[in-house]
Amino acid sequence: MTAEATLDTSQHVPRHQADAQWWRQAAVYQIYPRSFADSDGNGIGDLQGVVTRVPYLKALGIDAVWLSPFYPSALADGGYDVDDYCDVDPKIGTLEDFDAMAAALKSAGIKLIVDIVPNHTSDQHEWFKEALASPKGSPARDRYIFRDGLGPDGAQPPSDWTSTFGGPAWEPVGDGQWYHHFFATEQPDLNWRNPEVREGFLNILRFWSDRGVDGFRVDVAHGLSKDLPEDLPSQAELNAIPIDGNHPMWDRDDVHEIYAEWRQVFNEYEPPRIAVAEAWVASDRRPAYASPEGLGQAFNFDLLNARFDAGQFEEIVKFNLDLAAKSGSSSTWVLSNHDVVRHASRYGLPPEPSQQDGGKALRAVDTDSDEKTGTFWLLNRGQEPQLQAEQGLRRARAATLFELALPGSAYLYQGEELGLHEVADIEDEHRQDPLFFRSPGERMGRDGCRVPLPWSSEGESLGFGGAAHIPQPEWFAEYSVEQQETDPASTLSLYRRALALRGRLQTEEHLEWLETGDPQVLAFRRPNGWTNVTNFGEQPVELPESLRGEVLISSAERNGEELPGETTVWLKI
Repeated sequence: MTAEATLDTSQHVPRHQADAQWWRQAAVYQIYPRSFADSDGNGIGDLQGVVTRVPYLKALGIDAVWLSPFYPSALADGGYDVDDYCDVDPKIGTLEDFDAMAAALKSAGIKLIVDIVPNHTSDQHEWFKEALASPKGSPARDRYIFRDGLGPDGAQPPSDWTSTFGGPAWEPVGDGQWYHHFFATEQPDLNWRNPEVREGFLNILRFWSDRGVDGFRVDVAHGLSKDLPEDLPSQAELNAIPIDGNHPMWDRDDVHEIYAEWRQVFNEYEPPRIAVAEAWVASDRRPAYASPEGLGQAFNFDLLNARFDAGQFEEIVKFNLDLAAKSGSSSTWVLSNHDVVRHASRYGLPPEPSQQDGGKALRAVDTDSDEKTGTFWLLNRGQEPQLQAEQGLRRARAATLFELALPGSAYLYQGEELGLHEVADIEDEHRQDPLFFRSPGERMGRDGCRVPLPWSSEGESLGFGGAAHIPQPEWFAEYSVEQQETDPASTLSLYRRALALRGRLQTEEHLEWLETGDPQVLAFRRPNGWTNVTNFGEQPVELPESLRGEVLISSAERNGEELPGETTVWLKI
């Protein structure tokens, strides 16, 4: 591997400084806390576990941590069923532990973004308990979406709508009324037309901002505003309604009135708090969520949905940079997260349609890697091909360097820096995802990307802590932090070098495409002469004279001026 070159980055202002624009090109690392590090040996990751790994995060070179839900929860949906938005689940810590974690991250120069889940609460939330104990038409029930059932005694649901996790989207409460839940039964949807709901969440935003949180990742940001007609349409009729700003359930124009109120709260702080929307909406609808008057940034999942294909990557990058310019925001780039199959596995499977049905439609495939047989899950139905694990990781490393070279912010998911594959050979009794249980068993769910991390190569849970709440496969030991830390060719070493370079090279949000003479090779130049070249083909190519320079980093070992297949290189030209 070629050593880093010395670059003139004297004009670069570190993003760690108190800069209101720090988020525009940040590298953000998502922590799924229950599977990150367990400090007390109960088999569940916790906030003190995060504290113990702050040196690791600092060495990795990230700018911020995005912390997935850590609130009190019965875990009907991995913590996205929140009992109390202003506390910490006692199984993973206390508010004092949260403050200690926030302080440790701050001392390491790492910002903190937390998940906020505003579309629904848990059925254990005090508001919902009060709603069940209150009569029809009461203010307590008005915080949620209640409807009378059909039939003389209300025994039939108000409509035939289905939940995204399977089964009906309406649940009876025993008095002729039903409540709506787009997700699990334990996740009743809030009524955002209720002023008390809106004011309550403004207070929640202030609560965490006052504790030093730098920003929020907004779950299901496109679903808050709902306007259900008196006569509810059927599921088929609902599906046929255009999602153009006036749909009863999704991406309504008036949702941005909510986020304008949030922006006022964010701007009460210095620097202003930031937010990023999880909004599965049409591309031309995304800028509204990312506008300065709203949340400020929105997830772009297009690369996550793409095959490892030069044409798709180029089209996606060009389109999303134009889209970001329209909103005045920066783009976001994502290859893996807690809801989808890890990209090292996706890229090791035959090309198939990449639309992932909201991360909900999964199927099994078999793999044979290093004589260890496991089972992985892909996001489409069909025949079960063999996973090419080595090729998948090679492509994942190349795609990651491509992603990190782009202008905008990069969101990384815990464990991808280790090159982890998806785990699908999980016994049914250890599965936790409601997708699996509400199918039942036909859709295997998202547990395979939520298996606790391997920190060491030996021990009961490979350094995670106690017996892991989702058991780790034996082959995880080969991908452990301990195994990779001293190996300069490891995926962990690649991420550390790339993030260190990126932190110095990312200046202006500018990209210039370069001619390569090969449709399977993409090249673009960033400021400081930083040039990214990616060969999406399987065969090596000889780069033209115009694309030769000092190698800063390569995702695979190179031989002379040839760029190996499925490889990305950063050059100084």
